[in-house]
This record gives sequence, C-alpha cells and structure tokens, in this order.
Amino acid sequence: MTYAQTIEYLYDHLPMFTRIGEAAYKKDLHNTIALLDVLGHPEQKFKSIHIAGTNGKGSTSHMLAAVFQANGYRVGLYTSPHLKDFRERIKTTGNAEEESLQMVTEDFVVQFVQKMQPHIATIQPSFFELTVAMAFEYFSSQNLDIAIIETGLGGRLDSTNVITPLLSIITNIGWDHMNILGDTLEKIAVEKAGIIKQNVPVVVGETLPETKAVFLQKAKLEQAPIWFAEALMTIHAVTASSESLEIIFNQQPHLQTWQTDLPGIYQQYNLRNILCALPILETKGFVFEQTATQQGLNNVKSLTGLMGRWQVIRQNPTLILDVAHNEDGIKQALLQLNNRAGIMKIHVVMGMVKDKEVEKVLGLLPTSFHYYFTNAHLPRALPAQALSDKANAFGLRGKAYDDVNTAIASALDNCTPADLVLVCGSVFVVGEVEVERFQP
Repeated sequence: MTYAQTIEYLYDHLPMFTRIGEAAYKKDLHNTIALLDVLGHPEQKFKSIHIAGTNGKGSTSHMLAAVFQANGYRVGLYTSPHLKDFRERIKTTGNAEEESLQMVTEDFVVQFVQKMQPHIATIQPSFFELTVAMAFEYFSSQNLDIAIIETGLGGRLDSTNVITPLLSIITNIGWDHMNILGDTLEKIAVEKAGIIKQNVPVVVGETLPETKAVFLQKAKLEQAPIWFAEALMTIHAVTASSESLEIIFNQQPHLQTWQTDLPGIYQQYNLRNILCALPILETKGFVFEQTATQQGLNNVKSLTGLMGRWQVIRQNPTLILDVAHNEDGIKQALLQLNNRAGIMKIHVVMGMVKDKEVEKVLGLLPTSFHYYFTNAHLPRALPAQALSDKANAFGLRGKAYDDVNTAIASALDNCTPADLVLVCGSVFVVGEVEVERFQP
C-alpha cells in the first residue's frame, strides 16, 4: 500500500470517534492491551508523562515538549486529533539539523499498518486504539528521553491509560463529552482521575470543590503525591498581545515573570501547570535551566508545530483560529476578545459537532457579534443550517455556509481593517481552513 492508501484504509475500516462520535468509543482497554501484546509491550520501553483534562491538555503537552527540547532532551509527543495531517499525532525530536519535532515517517505508518493487518482483523480495534499502539511502537524505537502522552477522551478508560508515567497532569474539569463521561462534574472528574497511578506524582491545574475531593480521594487510594497548581502559584498579572503572552506569577515570597509565544490568555493556566511540574521532574533526574526553559516557551509553535490555539494568521482585518469547542473553551475565547482594544466589529465563523452542548455554547455568545455558521465535512458535524436555526433562538443572526473557507471569505468581505474574525467551535472546522488562502 502507498501512504495515501494506508490512511484511506484506516479511515474506512476502523471506527473513528472524530467522524462518528460515541459509536467508535470502546469502554475498556482490552483492545489496546491486545495490540500491545502483539507488539511486545512497547509502552514499557520509554519514560513518559501523561496529560488529561477537559481543556488545555493539548497546549500543555506541546508547551512541555518545547521545554524539554530546549533543554536538550529527545522528546516524543502524542496528541489528538490532528488538524491537517494524520502524522501530526505522533512526533519526535528530529536529528541535529532539525530543531523542531518531526512527524512520524510515512514509511513507518505504512509498514506498521501492513504488519498489523492480520491482527486488526482479529482484534477489531478502533482508529484511536490502533493509533495509540502505533505511537508507542514508534516511540520505543526512537531512543527518547521522554514521551509526552495526551489522553484522547476521559482518562480511566482511555487507550493511552496503559502507561505508567513518571508524572501525571490533569489540567481541569469542565462540561464536555457528558454522554460518555457522565452528567456531573464529579463523574467527569472520576474519569479524568483514572490516570492517577500507584505512587506516581500528579499535578492538578484547576479545581472546583466537587472535583478537588475526587482527586484527593483517588490520590490517597493510589498513595500518589498530589500538587494543586492553583495553590502553589497565584497569577499576579497577565499581558497579552497578538504574538505572545506574559504572565507574572506569585510564588511566595517571589514574583516570577514568564513569556510564551502562545497568545491565548487561557495559556496562563497551562503554563502554571508546567512550572509546577518541572521541580517534580527534576527529582526524576531531569535538569531544566531557566534560560533554556524560557527559550522553549518562547518558541512553542516553531518547536512543536502547534496550531489552532489563538492562532493569528493575518492582520487588518485580524483573522484568528482557535479550537475552542465547549462551554469553558468558548468562555475563555470571549474573555480574550474582551481584552482586545480598538476592535470595530467582531465576526464569528462557527461550526460545531452534534454531540456537544450546542445550546449552552450559543447561550454565551453576544448578539452584537456578526455570525457565519458552517460545518466540517464529516458525519459527526452539525449541519450549518441546523446550527444557524438553533442560534436564531438565542438572537444570534447570521448565514449558513457549507464550507468554512467560504464563510471566512464572506466575513472578510464584510470587514473593515479594524475588525476581527474568529473561527471556532470545532477542531475539525479549524482543521479545514485553507490558511495560505487568507494570509496577505
């Protein structure tokens, strides 16, 4: 098979959550373990960090990878979903001439799938289960110092939850995937807390009274040392521009100033998680120099290839891509918009998927914005007209477009240079944006 044929085989033959939703979700680890049995358990052959959470786990994973890279370590990074290329999910440090993380090679993907085809027929894994096995097999062959593993959905039953990491990080708990993870924050927290392992330290970013108790109980059960980032470091001040973010943390008795090239204001919480994690990782034998760590944080996008997190792709008018897709994510995006001075009008290009709490998101949006409703081209997407109809009930007026790029073009046609266009609501909508088309 060619690489293109291999990817087509994966998409066509394996249940894929990003395309069909809950029907592709396997509520146990049996298939993943069966695949890893075939491969000789590659997940036991590299050191890892495990990251879960409702929002921020992808950004946290990429920022931490950049910090390790800048400090001279060979890094593996597993994240999901991808925006443009399947291989974005599996990246490792390149050779000496390549400073940034490199995607898994096409040849490896082809050879892995060909090797596993007889076992795919027997085990019948989901797309995500096979991808996790692929990542772990690749990482085991790459002589890594550390692999950073982002959960896909939840934690307790997520396919990645077969590793025993050096450290676990749980960013936060919010309302998302309630049809699978539970209809209360406590139930969702139980699923995320499932990544807490026996004697493995865990950093928890943000908590609520009803979720903190869950983490404390699980950590006590597993005899896992637990740190709450919000208690260790308070946020003193935040300054955002279109290109960067500066945060002053209060870690008694000192103030510390850090910057990152990820300009989303919500990155303050992700950065705090990382800064709280580094001293714990130093007890595991890693060394982080402050100058190198800051260099990594200043170059997250170039070092890791992270896209879609308050990604400014043009100015005058400003066009921003952000993968905010649930209630908490949209709240953070709105806070970011409120922080920008001098904007004449705000235009929102939005698409969502059917299994999200669409009404809760729409209820947050101001009626003063100009809306362009769209959809990604996958079965799970909520049709643009259906989204537009739901939005009308909240007083949000706009037109429906079957393609995100057509919607963006329409928004830009209606803009003055002082306006801002935000594309959000779904990772998959952002993934279909033809970035080069809209860059000046």
